[in-house]
Amino acid sequence: MRLWIRDPLAILAEGAERGVVVEGARIAECVPRGGAPAAPVDAVFDASRHVVLPGLVNTHHHFYQTLTRAHPDAIDKELFPWLTALYPIWSRLDPDGFRVAVRLALVELLLSGCTTAADHHYLFPAGLEDAVAIEVAEAAALGLRMTVTRGSMNLSRKDGGLPPDSVVQDEDEILADSERVLGLFHDRSEGSMVQIALAPCSPFSVTKRLMRESAALAERFDCRLHTHLAETRDEDAFCAEIYGCRPLQLLEEVGWLGPRTWLAHGVHFTCEECETLGRHGVGVCHCPTSNAVLASGFCKTRELEAAGAPVGLGVDGSASNDSSNLMEGVRHAVMVNRLHYASAAAVSHLDALRWATEGSARCLGRADIGRIAAGKQADLALFTLDELRFSGAHDPLAALVLCGAHRADRVMVAGRWRVEDGAPVGIDLARLRAEHGKAARRFA
Repeated sequence: MRLWIRDPLAILAEGAERGVVVEGARIAECVPRGGAPAAPVDAVFDASRHVVLPGLVNTHHHFYQTLTRAHPDAIDKELFPWLTALYPIWSRLDPDGFRVAVRLALVELLLSGCTTAADHHYLFPAGLEDAVAIEVAEAAALGLRMTVTRGSMNLSRKDGGLPPDSVVQDEDEILADSERVLGLFHDRSEGSMVQIALAPCSPFSVTKRLMRESAALAERFDCRLHTHLAETRDEDAFCAEIYGCRPLQLLEEVGWLGPRTWLAHGVHFTCEECETLGRHGVGVCHCPTSNAVLASGFCKTRELEAAGAPVGLGVDGSASNDSSNLMEGVRHAVMVNRLHYASAAAVSHLDALRWATEGSARCLGRADIGRIAAGKQADLALFTLDELRFSGAHDPLAALVLCGAHRADRVMVAGRWRVEDGAPVGIDLARLRAEHGKAARRFA
């Protein structure tokens, strides 16, 4: 079936002023101004009310944290005390609670125009050994693309790390399970719906051996590597005290400095370290909202891009954001970066949209998503400008960001509508809210 998404109000693509033709799971052609599809179409969707974007790509999240948003034990704390307060609470996570937490996070992302999400799940208390399989199943049910990162922690307080003993795993257990889930779920093909990445959590919660062995597994299975790095000054101090080096030097020592790697946050890299990351093709996921909530600092987005490092966008955990809305994150990225660079011209709405689409796709190592172009996957987010907040707006693309768009009217993933008229297809939102609220009360 060939579907013409016709005559959008605006579209973030070159030569597609009259829209795009979707055939199967791919974009078959872009229709330029004054043109028409090159071949007959089977159906037409009138997009004259819609601003069309490539599906947004979220490169860092912690889905389980939707259960502990605005938690009184963690409000108004910076990262280390925030984690110390929440680790014992998160240790009570079970499969039923995790499943509904994942579902809610995915629905939130989908409604914000997100079509691909990377979740960094590193918490495996007893009973939650099948967390990766749960995430894969929930994403499949909703029709989103996923990079599920098999996260890990094996350095507890007794070993000099930050997490309590109750939430860490044995090193060999982690590596064996990493190999298992790679064998089960990792799909490297074009248009794949599920990929696996390996993601030892952070320098203060994993050992060097785990980092090295994870890198070796990534080479064997051709998968990505992900971790938190350079998020806070406390992390710098920890690395200096325990390892006698800076976080990026540690990354190089364990064999992670290469194009297979993307990092979350990257707040405290020096300009010289940005150059190093660019030379080695290491991606950085910018998390403007959580970095603001936890007062972590500013990511050097312009320096990283100038050096050649892919820059993507992520909402980060829903207990440090405290939402799962990537379109809001696009707006926050503009505001935070203009503050950081003290210039209104430093970062535009188009820069932030690029990070959330093409840049994020590069971080995940995917050339088949992130752009509207013939041959790319048909992942699209369509927004209307009907709300009062948009009245008087003259540039539709800028209006999405500057006027605060936060909910898509239509979302397509792999050529199939997954959001219609502002609602996720096949999901009872009232029931989901009730089930999730009930699960969250266990963590009060």
